[in-house]
Amino acid sequence: ILCNFMWSLPLLRYTDVPPRVTENFILSGYRFPNYSLRQCLVSAFRPTNETGNFWTHFLPIFVFTFHFLEVFTWEGAPEPSNPFFYPFWNYFLGVLYLLLGSSLAHLLNSMSLIIREICFFVDYGTISAYTVGSSLTYYYYIHPQAGIPEIGFEGKNSTRRKSLNADEESWPSASSPTQVQLFFESLYIPSSCLIAIICVITCCNTRQCWRKYRYAVRTLVFLLPFFISSAPVFYRLLSPSASSPSSSSPHVFSTMATFFYRHCFWLVVSAIFNISKIPERFSPGNFDIWGHSHQWFHCCTFLSILDELQMIKVEMWALLLNPTLVLSSATPPRLPGPTLWSTYGVMVLLQGCIASIIAWFGWQAYQIYGPEQKKLKGH
Repeated sequence: ILCNFMWSLPLLRYTDVPPRVTENFILSGYRFPNYSLRQCLVSAFRPTNETGNFWTHFLPIFVFTFHFLEVFTWEGAPEPSNPFFYPFWNYFLGVLYLLLGSSLAHLLNSMSLIIREICFFVDYGTISAYTVGSSLTYYYYIHPQAGIPEIGFEGKNSTRRKSLNADEESWPSASSPTQVQLFFESLYIPSSCLIAIICVITCCNTRQCWRKYRYAVRTLVFLLPFFISSAPVFYRLLSPSASSPSSSSPHVFSTMATFFYRHCFWLVVSAIFNISKIPERFSPGNFDIWGHSHQWFHCCTFLSILDELQMIKVEMWALLLNPTLVLSSATPPRLPGPTLWSTYGVMVLLQGCIASIIAWFGWQAYQIYGPEQKKLKGH
């Protein structure tokens, strides 16, 4: 009965809904912003201009989970609960937040104007959580001093591994730390968290300010966390001899670089779709339901995440299985092993900050759209 009722609800044109609900060059397929929760959930199975946006980030959750869990089937890998995997699990949570938050934002945003604003505030927050989750994995698996600490397991064909031989070491000695070394050791994770918070605030502000350029602002503002979080990868690419297990294998290093370049490629393509509004810009009305730019944006961002995941797995594989690293007292020690506080603790604190920001902007949205929402309910 509910399904029949849903199909009887008319889909509206852009002239029949509040201006806040419309998207550039999307002329029809709008749901009226007064749906119930059940009506929103059922609308996932009805062609609207949000249906594709929902499925292009909901279905990838299962694809990502499949590729993620493959790591735990590797021969010689520790138990999933081992501290070595703490950063990896936080990365999984960041990606899960991103995909689930985005898909639900597109599915539930027609409940009210206020809920619509909150849905997208949460969406921006999950993007920042994902960038910090990526930073944690980069720090512990791709950092120039990344290595396997003493966490209670021995990898395949491995001996105890701590650092490169002194004559192969390119990372500065402990007695003369450089600015780059100090940044990685002390500022990298705090910088990632700070930039993530700034990005959430900026993106939430675009719901009210800079609306004409909101897509460009939201896209460009996330370039900064990308460059900050990718700093270990850039260092590795510019200094291939840096002290990392995969650096000792040209093939593994090349594979890591290939995945990173592909990751960047898909990010650039997704940004182009998000800013240009192609193809609907050139044919308004013909891509209202399927094939509009936001759906392609979702697809490209997920492909970038898959390549990022493969890059991280390459580095983890090298850390677990590389038997060539030997102890040298002349080189700086490896990073301390990941702990609950340095991984999950960071993410919990970040989520607390983001939740506070969302609550503040949500209250602002209530003040602005509360009276208008009352009028819509009487429509």
